[in-house]
Amino acid sequence: MQAKNILFSSVILTLVYTTSCANNEATSYNNNNTDTSGLPPVETKAPNSNYKPAFSGQTRIAGVKTTTLYKVEKIAEKLGPPFAIVAMPDGRLMVTIKSGYMEIHDANGKLVKKITGLPNVVFAGQGGLLDVAFDPNFTSNKIMYWSYSEKYQQGNITTVAKGKLNEAAGKVENVTVIFRATPATNSNIQYGSRLVFDKNADLFVSVGEKFIPEARVQAQKLDSYLGKIVKITTAGKPAPGNPFLNKAGDKPEIFSYGHRNPDGLDINPATGELWESEFGPRGGDEINIIRPGKNYGWPVITYGIDYSGEKMGEGIQQKAGMEQPVYYWDPVISPCGICFYKGNAIPEWKNNLFIAALSGQHLDRLVIKNNKVIGEERLLVDINNRFRDVTYLNNMLYAITDDGDIYRISKK
Repeated sequence: MQAKNILFSSVILTLVYTTSCANNEATSYNNNNTDTSGLPPVETKAPNSNYKPAFSGQTRIAGVKTTTLYKVEKIAEKLGPPFAIVAMPDGRLMVTIKSGYMEIHDANGKLVKKITGLPNVVFAGQGGLLDVAFDPNFTSNKIMYWSYSEKYQQGNITTVAKGKLNEAAGKVENVTVIFRATPATNSNIQYGSRLVFDKNADLFVSVGEKFIPEARVQAQKLDSYLGKIVKITTAGKPAPGNPFLNKAGDKPEIFSYGHRNPDGLDINPATGELWESEFGPRGGDEINIIRPGKNYGWPVITYGIDYSGEKMGEGIQQKAGMEQPVYYWDPVISPCGICFYKGNAIPEWKNNLFIAALSGQHLDRLVIKNNKVIGEERLLVDINNRFRDVTYLNNMLYAITDDGDIYRISKK
């Protein structure tokens, strides 16, 4: 991929991307309407292990290239350490800053308002202010929801609160905690957490397993919220139809379990199902389709190894009753926030999944057909930065880096 027409202004840096050869004519690459079998994968580094995928196409799928001309604009920079960039219902952007506040930006990146009045956060390690989601009736009620790391009992937890946005005053009012992912631990990493509403206005919340050995094993236990995706109402109650309702000893908010650190959630517009990105250890980053009551295997099965180089547990990748990832990476890309491209301005991107990659330092594009990944592309690699989150808004993607730079990706 070659960057052309680099334009500088006082506000926006624009890079227009094309696929070109020596004579500057567009080269035709395979896209999601073309058979990609036999094309080389985008991943060329050696894996951490010799584990074999459960099915063809589960990892190192064929590489694809975007043929439509698109542009990348840097529209804001150095906002502070962010966790989320989320499209607001009115076409603006909300950015969460991990130290404990939010910022509203317009679609061109301009700061509109700093939002304070949020509860204190544990701003340490991977903790702080995390994700934000807007009530399905936000236009009329101005209620929003956010997750954060909270000091609780003798440790800390992932917590979800709600409140009313008073934009004029630059603060959130009537704050109420609606969910706490107990038990508390003394770990400051692997909190999760993403928030997304389903079509029934119930809220999915992803919760990490906090990494430390005594917490990790709780990903398999239904009396703990660690390593789970929960589904709650806007009041924080278990969502109707949850798979573990009225089961003695089980937490009724749990929707799925066996997760490590699920840092990305979005609804697939083509199917209505919930998709998730999840950090593995050394290898084994995953993309999953989240279905009610299912066990996603951590820490029993994984395509990764421990950071020490030793195998995780028994070193197995498959077990009856445990779900396989739709796709995995080894070595890791550190998949954080995700979103589906729901527009048609760039036709070959329609219903593709985009993943903000931290250690991978790119925006990953997965082409999906019949719930399987059939192509992968790595975008924005020349920016050389850790991408924390990505959101879709009005036929465009907005991605934010770990150091607070916002990039807008749109059709040229």
